[in-house]
Amino acid sequence: MDGIGWFTYNTLQYIVKQNPDLEFHFLFDSGIDQEFIFAENIIPHNLFPPAKHALLNLIWFVVSARRMLHKINPDIFISPDGILCLGWQGRQYSVMHDINYFHNPKDFKWSNRKYYNYFFPKFAKKACRIATVSEFSKDDIVGHYKIHPDKIDVVYNGVNNFFEPVSEERKIKVKAELTGGDDYFIFIGTLHPRKNILRLLDAFEMFKNETGTAVKLIIAGKSLYRVDEIFQKHAEMMHKEDVIFTGRIPDNKINSILGAALALTFVPTFEGFGIPIIEAMQCEVPVICSNVTSMPEIAGDAALLVNPNKVEEIKNAMIMLYQNPSLQMELIRMGKLRKNIFSWQRTASLLWESVTKCL
Repeated sequence: MDGIGWFTYNTLQYIVKQNPDLEFHFLFDSGIDQEFIFAENIIPHNLFPPAKHALLNLIWFVVSARRMLHKINPDIFISPDGILCLGWQGRQYSVMHDINYFHNPKDFKWSNRKYYNYFFPKFAKKACRIATVSEFSKDDIVGHYKIHPDKIDVVYNGVNNFFEPVSEERKIKVKAELTGGDDYFIFIGTLHPRKNILRLLDAFEMFKNETGTAVKLIIAGKSLYRVDEIFQKHAEMMHKEDVIFTGRIPDNKINSILGAALALTFVPTFEGFGIPIIEAMQCEVPVICSNVTSMPEIAGDAALLVNPNKVEEIKNAMIMLYQNPSLQMELIRMGKLRKNIFSWQRTASLLWESVTKCL
């Protein structure tokens, strides 16, 4: 799952188990996923059609979800990805993680950007309350959708408990399997324009040219949109053999691969939160991340912050971190403190507290 998926899974699991006297109806669009049936007080429903693109998503909410909500007549409808049912007049609660589509419409398929930019202002106004995952996103929604700030609660994301520090023995084994024993930087996230992978590749190329080291770069994530330009850039690199695309790494392997890294290099141009930042801190791995949108808020003083639009800054941070073991240890120390702010239990508690303000 991606960030919204983990948010949904972790918060709802806690909320359902903490409220055994309440009845929860979960609406699925691609078959009932038993991993989400956390307790006996959940009644699952699979609604047609699978909402895999904007048009099907529209049909799912306007027709199928609307019909089911009229049938169930719940006290409140909670949408963990922000999309509401405009055809149902009951109380509705929206989690809007960010409004990147407003700022960077060209980073989305035509149908998706039209859908998001037309409907999400309507969803924001219809919601009885809104949750979002950073103060940055709250200010963004307030400023562009003209929503009163008192209507929005900030509920930071948490970090999954399968992320933990990796032993030195395990690090050696992982690097032997992945890079032939060489150290590596790692990026974790979808292959998407806002993730800024093109500039990361340019920075890594400069890093290699200036240091002459055997250090590698791991790009870990599934292809999402406009990936041809990424692979074209990679094909033209002098040091392309030192860049490894792994695809999406399964949950049972991602901890070891992240935990064995020299550093996380996470330099998107836009993030509503940036979960890999705190995942790396949980693994006691140093972080290089962008100094824009929500990322300085999440990283605090426990990361090297860079301008994601300046390749030279990204490269310099990579060199600085590689050549300075004491800086690595200081960032790890600061990260161990910073990560304590974030937990899924805290997220779920704050989310439920916010939801109950509507009831």
